[in-house]
Amino acid sequence: MPTHPNILSIPNSLLIVVDLQTKLSSAMLETEAELMRSNACSLVEAAGLLSIPVLLTEQYPKGLGPTDATITDLLSEDTLIFDKTGFSCCAAEGFTDTVANTDRQQIILVGQETHVCVLQTALELIHLGYQVHVVEDAICSRKAEHKFYALQRMQQQGATITNYESVLFEWVRDSTHPEFKKISGLLR
Repeated sequence: MPTHPNILSIPNSLLIVVDLQTKLSSAMLETEAELMRSNACSLVEAAGLLSIPVLLTEQYPKGLGPTDATITDLLSEDTLIFDKTGFSCCAAEGFTDTVANTDRQQIILVGQETHVCVLQTALELIHLGYQVHVVEDAICSRKAEHKFYALQRMQQQGATITNYESVLFEWVRDSTHPEFKKISGLLR
């Protein structure tokens, strides 16, 4: 059955967790940070169930510490984590080559901060020809207006703004999918 090219598919998806580090999250509004973390965890867990690759980045981990343990506890041991000092994930050594080597064109972005690292990553990945999906309820900024305008800017440049439930349902596509029951259990 023909489908719209913007609907996410399992074999074409790559989930990227951008700088979801505890020390950085502590600077966010607590409710927003918890929503981001919870929804990002659901997506990471679903990606594991569906064999969708996940890449992580950490912004200056010496100063900001490691990725939140609620995320890393869900990952396979072979998940790659890219340290970076540049704000775009594409600035991390080997990142763009790794993305290209996955042979997947649909990039799903979660993490923080929306108006800095997520924004710059989205714009560079769009420029490289990828279809970028930004999960609005799995990203965060210290100020709501920064997130709002960053989402607008990314959308104007061709990113798809979505939410974690849409991503989950697009991945399984049908209630008869073998992992549907487990995936629907991730909805909060």
